[in-house]
Amino acid sequence: MNPAMLETLRWGATLLAAAAFAGCAYTIIRSLGAGATAYTESMSEETARRFEDLFLFVPAKRIADIGRAAAVAVFLFCFIPLFDYQKPVSTAAGVILGACFGALALVAPYRLVDLLRNRRRQLFNVQLVEALGSMSNALRAGFSINQAFETVVQNGEKPIAQEFGVMLQQMRVGMSFYDALQSLDKRVGSDDLTLVVTAIDIARRTGGNLTEIFDKISETIRERMRIERRVMTLTAQGRLQGMIVACMPVVLGAAMTFIKPEMMLPFFRSADGMIAIGVTLVLITVGWLCIRRIIRIDV
Repeated sequence: MNPAMLETLRWGATLLAAAAFAGCAYTIIRSLGAGATAYTESMSEETARRFEDLFLFVPAKRIADIGRAAAVAVFLFCFIPLFDYQKPVSTAAGVILGACFGALALVAPYRLVDLLRNRRRQLFNVQLVEALGSMSNALRAGFSINQAFETVVQNGEKPIAQEFGVMLQQMRVGMSFYDALQSLDKRVGSDDLTLVVTAIDIARRTGGNLTEIFDKISETIRERMRIERRVMTLTAQGRLQGMIVACMPVVLGAAMTFIKPEMMLPFFRSADGMIAIGVTLVLITVGWLCIRRIIRIDV
């Protein structure tokens, strides 16, 4: 076989291998894209429903767009400094790092909902103490339990007035009192409200004195909040240490990269630098989890 034919066969085999690789890559990317799209849509719809529970009406498509834009921005931010066509290890590390942090950015709206729900729940618990006192006074004045809830809706503040208003609206359209209470408890997700709902249900079945029950529950919640504030004060130093330990390496690395890029970029693009960064991230994560477990005290 002459050299020209061998060269032709070699090029043909190379082209076939390249075509096969491109086809496999296209199939994998398309499958991953379809899966990511389905997951994003499902997550966005769930996030939109949870936003509606917070009385924040954001379209699911807008949430998906925000998540994708944040993921692309974070990926480029991690990938561009590490990209070097002469060092495939650095480029691969940039892709992996960008993909990991991009995935975290993609689910950021879902985490934002959790943060907003926790803050709303804390505010609800604070307002619940005053609402129980108001309802107790209304019952002493001869009002029914429904009228006591209406006084909170009329005179209360957000979010407790909104949540009680939804409960009363559900009762107006035919939902039973107990089912409306259960819906309220499930929607808010507060342990204090669960205690109130359970007490109301027990009193309704056994004929207990709701006025005294509300006063005792209000005192119990107020005392628990006092203890929680005390615990937060005692663990403030530990929480601050955890944030400093987690943020200091990142802040120092970013500052050094901005001040001396000719020194830091070669470090980031080297294999030793990638290993050092990976070990640092692991140690930061372990330290943060240990500190968080130490300072986390359930009351």
